[in-house]
Amino acid sequence: MPQAYIIEIEDRTAGIVAKDGRAYRFFSSERIFDGLEGREFRSARDAERAAKALLRERRRQPATRGAAA
Repeated sequence: MPQAYIIEIEDRTAGIVAKDGRAYRFFSSERIFDGLEGREFRSARDAERAAKALLRERRRQPATRGAAA
């Protein structure tokens, strides 16, 4: 049985999760998913759900562009 999984969200590689004892630890491969770096999940599916939720949340936030002078 595999001990690591690639987490892909839409056309992006969010990162990988690797079995670490009883949990799966997340390793980010894109800056947008860095908020999940090092977090532990009960399953690879839980990590995938968290990555999807993070991407949805980031898309809802207004883009922070340079301040008007």
